[in-house]
Amino acid sequence: MATQTATAQIKDSIEAAAGRVSELNEKVTELNEQAVANSRKAGAAYLASYEKAVVSIADSYERAAGATKVDWVADVATVQADFAREVTKAYTTAVRDIVS
Repeated sequence: MATQTATAQIKDSIEAAAGRVSELNEKVTELNEQAVANSRKAGAAYLASYEKAVVSIADSYERAAGATKVDWVADVATVQADFAREVTKAYTTAVRDIVS
């Protein structure tokens, strides 16, 4: 009879442990999903900040070159600024497509 009681206690303990493992598995899955969602948000914020910074720098570069009143310097700066904007746009678009 003592063996049956011990066996029943072990069985109950195993079932309880299995239940806890199942609960922990669900919690870990939920935390993983939250981590992925937060990482996507952080990545999107980084890309937006990066794009905004590069465009701002390109605009400043272009304005500074235009202030020289030397046409060819302003023209070169405009071309370089446009190139920087286009490369940045292509880069950020490609990264957004990859992580989406």
